[in-house]
Amino acid sequence: MRVLVTGAHGQLGRELLRHAPADWTVVGLGAAQLDIRDAAQVAAQVERVRPQLIVNAAAYTAVDRAETEPARAWAVNRDGAAHLAQAAQQRGIALFQLSSDYVFAGDLRRPYREEDACRPLGVYGASKLGGERAVRAGCSRHLILRSSWVFGAHGHNFVKTMLRLAGTHPELAVVADQLGCPTPAAYLAQVLWQLAQRYRQQGDLAWGTYHCAGAPPCSWHAFALEIFRQAEALALLARTPQVRAIGSTDYPGAAQRPAYSVLDCGKLRATFGIAPADWRTALAGVLGELAAG
Repeated sequence: MRVLVTGAHGQLGRELLRHAPADWTVVGLGAAQLDIRDAAQVAAQVERVRPQLIVNAAAYTAVDRAETEPARAWAVNRDGAAHLAQAAQQRGIALFQLSSDYVFAGDLRRPYREEDACRPLGVYGASKLGGERAVRAGCSRHLILRSSWVFGAHGHNFVKTMLRLAGTHPELAVVADQLGCPTPAAYLAQVLWQLAQRYRQQGDLAWGTYHCAGAPPCSWHAFALEIFRQAEALALLARTPQVRAIGSTDYPGAAQRPAYSVLDCGKLRATFGIAPADWRTALAGVLGELAAG
């Protein structure tokens, strides 16, 4: 099986390369090798690599900054996805696309299902929804995985931010009224490879949109407390900060975030037998990796 992974130097891209099947040919391209905003570059690289599957892990993920540079967010998240979808469709290639819980408004007080109405609150979520629509319109054999609160040992994420801030702040204020599902990047990569393996074996897949996230749901505040509890046990911090709970209105972010973006992953389990990962167990592995250097 020959697979092209875009965004290969990012948080998820690194995990995709690390967990790739040993007997497959997986070509990972970062932004420097493939700028998915450029349709000509996409077409040329797809022609060069000649993959049977494209996994698009390239994304603009700076939620607050997207409010001040929307053109860049849309160019990567929507237009880049459209370019990949077009190239894939023209060559009969399957496309796996990553999306986000931020396509939802967060006003539904039960876990969001795939068919629930999307109403993003900011540019980032809107651009990711635009990418979903472009993939659905442009490539018949597509799989869209919505995930949330992704973290790992690489890239920019909440876990690494908390550890960094702990080194300089005796007290941290963390939002307690936004609920979601932390998702280990390694688990997300492994799920994508499980689906790719199924596609290789069967020559087809139950195409469509699925939710794939960790469990159980929690707030950012609870997430931070667990990070510091485990980090303290590993002696990863010289000092463990106090973590003060605040409301969303007290957080000075430029973008509005969904208050409740818990994803219902029942469809993924029912269709493929894939269950959510316990993010607390995965967190221990991430912190251990960071402690090891």
